[in-house]
Amino acid sequence: MAEKKAKNESKEIKKQQIRNVLLEKQNEAKIIRKIVSIICLILILVVGGSCIGGYFYIKSAMSPVNPEDHKAKTVEVPIGSGVSTIGKVLEDNGIIKSALIFKYYVKLNNEAGFQAGTYQLTPSMTFDELIETLKTGTLVKEVAMKITIPEGWSLQQIADAIAEKTDYQRNDVLEKLNNREFIEELMGKYPNLITEAILNENIQYPLEGYLFPATYSYYETNPSLESVIEDMLKKTNDILTKYKSNIEEKEMEPHELLTLASLIEKEATEKADRHKISSVFYNRIETGMPLQTDPTVLYALGEHKKRVLYEDLEVDSPYNTYKIKGLPPGPIANAGEISIEAALNPEETDYLYFLAETGTGEIHYSHTLEEHNEKKAKYIVNKK
Repeated sequence: MAEKKAKNESKEIKKQQIRNVLLEKQNEAKIIRKIVSIICLILILVVGGSCIGGYFYIKSAMSPVNPEDHKAKTVEVPIGSGVSTIGKVLEDNGIIKSALIFKYYVKLNNEAGFQAGTYQLTPSMTFDELIETLKTGTLVKEVAMKITIPEGWSLQQIADAIAEKTDYQRNDVLEKLNNREFIEELMGKYPNLITEAILNENIQYPLEGYLFPATYSYYETNPSLESVIEDMLKKTNDILTKYKSNIEEKEMEPHELLTLASLIEKEATEKADRHKISSVFYNRIETGMPLQTDPTVLYALGEHKKRVLYEDLEVDSPYNTYKIKGLPPGPIANAGEISIEAALNPEETDYLYFLAETGTGEIHYSHTLEEHNEKKAKYIVNKK
């Protein structure tokens, strides 16, 4: 009887063990089903999210980079460029957001026949406008207004040019160019170009020499004054960036470079070798001689005169390089790239004097004052 009871108990234990195993498997199955359900849900969300995200990405990529930015950029499309190359060129220049999306848009619309060349494109242009432009080789949008700044112009002359082409008054332009808050904002945007040096109390105009001479095209009749000024400033920043290694090698500050370049620009004639003129300034600085350049006197006087008189040389000004040694406090004009490059790379000479021949503009160089005076007597008419 006891043996039979033991067998029954053993059977019950085995049944219970089997039930436990089954329950455990059922629980595992439930857990697995939950995990699978969660994974499926995640996959659905991921796929769905990707589709939605992809839709908005493509929609965004097909939209203009900035519908409000009508500033033209010069974009070069090389000969033999395929749609992939063109898309990359446009993306690199900030004209489109995605070269890949542009490529597929062109393919889906069976567009072809793009022309190589130099284009003026804006970040506000749509894909269709860009395609039309690249197919016809013409601009979709007409230039509404151009401002041309010649090399060697002073900031006051630039203010006149801006006022002439826009609705702003000359005084409005000068006031903006001297606005401390605006200047500090620009210093924040271009820290490698604009330093505290422009805030020297002896400087007449902080941004003198910083507005690059060039032609600026606009697709609106009256662009903001801030944008016009910043375009000119950005151009100067771009030019100096090209010569970053030269500037570092010379251990020159941008302000010092633009000041020297402005002197070279004002002294140079069409026939002048700016590198030789640069060498004369370097040689004088190294020997401790005043630069004695007439354009600084005229800048100090605030006048445009054909001749500088002996009495003019007595003007009391930190810009008068007949009285001070070294460079003046800041630029006296806005120099072009040739003068900037010459300021960085003077020719190796031992000249200390130069003068421009009356009538021809030919530049004559001298080693000594005696030699210089002889050439003045020979080549200068109505000398001071």
